[in-house]
Amino acid sequence: MKNSYYFTLLLFTFLLVISCNGQNPTKKNAASNHSNFSNPINVLFQENKTNPPLFNAVNPKARVDYEKQIGEYIRDIYQDKKENIWFGTLSRGVACYDGKTLVYFSKKDGLVGDQINEIEEDQDGNIWFATTEGVSKYDGKLFTNFTKKEGLSDNSTWSIFVDRKNNIWVGTIRGVVRYNRNISVFTSFPIPESDVENPTYRFSTSLVWHIMEDQKGNIWFGRDGLGACQYDGKSFRHFTQKDGLCNNNVRSIVEDHEGNVWFGTSNTRISRKEEPHVFFDSENAGLSRYDGKTFTQYRNIEGLYGHTISPIYKDQKGQIWVASKHHGIYRYDGEEFTNFKENLGFTINCIQSVLEDKKGQYWFGFSGGLFRFDGQKFINITKDNLK
Repeated sequence: MKNSYYFTLLLFTFLLVISCNGQNPTKKNAASNHSNFSNPINVLFQENKTNPPLFNAVNPKARVDYEKQIGEYIRDIYQDKKENIWFGTLSRGVACYDGKTLVYFSKKDGLVGDQINEIEEDQDGNIWFATTEGVSKYDGKLFTNFTKKEGLSDNSTWSIFVDRKNNIWVGTIRGVVRYNRNISVFTSFPIPESDVENPTYRFSTSLVWHIMEDQKGNIWFGRDGLGACQYDGKSFRHFTQKDGLCNNNVRSIVEDHEGNVWFGTSNTRISRKEEPHVFFDSENAGLSRYDGKTFTQYRNIEGLYGHTISPIYKDQKGQIWVASKHHGIYRYDGEEFTNFKENLGFTINCIQSVLEDKKGQYWFGFSGGLFRFDGQKFINITKDNLK
């Protein structure tokens, strides 16, 4: 059972479902295409169908040498204080680009695991990596690894975050832990369960997909099946579908310059009552925004409702970038959404990571490889043209 469970977990990252072709950017007006949440949403279901993997071409004429790609799947992109850019991959470990050379680090170099789910830097300049086999800290020379022996509630870690007080938070498949520098171990940080009747989830209601700190110092947790949770240092506040989230599987949380909090959610797996071993995907994933009082959902904009939304990213100008599964990415400038898709044809327009570097360049990790955005289109960046 245990081996089957983790095999299923690994498959989740690989299975990208519906193929679609790229198209030119299109603009959608946000003011006329959103609805304020008032009543609970009726959840619709569809049968989960088997779909071809990535290498069964979206575009049969598009031939890609994936060995030249930085990684087929770029799970996270992070720029540190020294302006090195780190690319976390699905199976090749992490690659560090200093502006001239690209160096990979994997398990053979001391990294705890080769699937990198998130990267953070602490105030001391250490780079931290959340992997499916534990957490690694890199001081520029050596890796220090943390597993269940060092206090993790589970070695399968999916989120990591350094807050303004230099606390290091890690979201695992079995809850949240926080780093205790005094004894160099992680300790459990229990989060109360929210009031969700018969929760549906992707893997576990203990799984924490994302951790974020807002302008007021509140820590937010995106949970699998239990919505979002806000922690103010003393007490917890829960947000679920009853409050206005599209789905209780919260994959990404971002606060904009005006203090609005944006939530990206994913569908959940539902079993049929008559056949409990037959599962369906809900159709209510999507994007929602919370202004401190009410939620807004974007149901009438194609790609922003009924599809997995993650990641969400805020750039230096305050623009919000919203990745929608198979729909590329949307840029929200405060008034309208503009949609961009990859047009080379060898990805399925699923974006797993976004970064605007200190030079103002935009990097995107697609299902298929690394891309850079020139303002109008995406350019595939490989080991040969990385500069």
